[in-house]
Amino acid sequence: MHVLITSDTVGGVWTYTQELVTGLARAGHRVTLVSFGKLPIPHQTAWMQTVPGLDYRPTEYRLEWMEVVDRDIEESREYLQMLVQEVHPDVLHFSQYCYGDLPVDVPKIVVAHSDVVSWWVAVHGKEPDDTPWIRRYRQQVSSGLRSADIVVAPSQWMLDQVAKHYFRPQQGVVVHNGRTSSLFEPDAAKEDFVLSVGRVWDPAKQMRLLLLRPLCAPVRIVGWTHEPGKEGRDALRGGENVELLGTKSQAELRLLYARAGVYAATSRYEPFGLSALEAALSRCALLMNDNPVFHELWGDAAIYFQQDDPDDMACKLEQLNSSAKLREEFGTRAYMTACTKFTAERMVQTYEDLYQEVCSSARVV
Repeated sequence: MHVLITSDTVGGVWTYTQELVTGLARAGHRVTLVSFGKLPIPHQTAWMQTVPGLDYRPTEYRLEWMEVVDRDIEESREYLQMLVQEVHPDVLHFSQYCYGDLPVDVPKIVVAHSDVVSWWVAVHGKEPDDTPWIRRYRQQVSSGLRSADIVVAPSQWMLDQVAKHYFRPQQGVVVHNGRTSSLFEPDAAKEDFVLSVGRVWDPAKQMRLLLLRPLCAPVRIVGWTHEPGKEGRDALRGGENVELLGTKSQAELRLLYARAGVYAATSRYEPFGLSALEAALSRCALLMNDNPVFHELWGDAAIYFQQDDPDDMACKLEQLNSSAKLREEFGTRAYMTACTKFTAERMVQTYEDLYQEVCSSARVV
């Protein structure tokens, strides 16, 4: 089967794409991959060298959630239409909503990785104002969802948000993100520090919680400190016992995960959370903000602090830091849950089944 997949090069969507494309290609499928946003830097594409037959088409079209994108979306839609005519894929797998209504006669799957409105509600406590940008965005998301043959989300919570804020898809499916366990080191000796990974500039990640109270262990934070396109603005700065490490390659991150005793997932908005999964596959104990997605995915495999509460976070961290036995127990719980529920193999197989389903339905019609 020939699958045309779209992605972007920022954050977890690119990691998700790497796992999916690699798994599909190794299973014998032909993959055409189109990326939007900034062109990837070399370490982001190193994995492609091991993927047989991958047809990669990088572009710099701006992403749909950005405020001034009308021309980029129009041009990227035309580009995708021409590409479909060129390569003749069997199914389209979009990581952006705005291509779900692309006027081509090919089955379409749209993946709801996240969205602006549910992010805004989580961060600001209310829906965004009805500005021209938000009206345009809502219309494009709704149209893309309405036209997709299948809508996928990485958690039930995220699928419910799509239905609540835009459009309830006729066929919505939860497919958990997955990672390849062999890429991580669960048996390395642990050290006495806390790790957190994500977009430091993003208030939804809420990494400021790690700076608001003195913590009983050193903290290391990995991630972009400035929002793309707004690099001149102030960003989070490190503090006492907190070190900002900037961005890291996957190889560098693997070593940090392997050594960290505790992983702090502070997000108030997280449709899935790939970095927490990577930490779990490295046998880190998970200390998580009490939000519905983390509970849905991790259940009793994590320790939760009261929602957005830095005092309770510090208290729970003290409990973990003072007991090697407790850290080991929750590290093992997280690891076993990750290996059972969130493998790349399981994710790829589920998508293969969906591709077969949507193509069979198209042939019947």
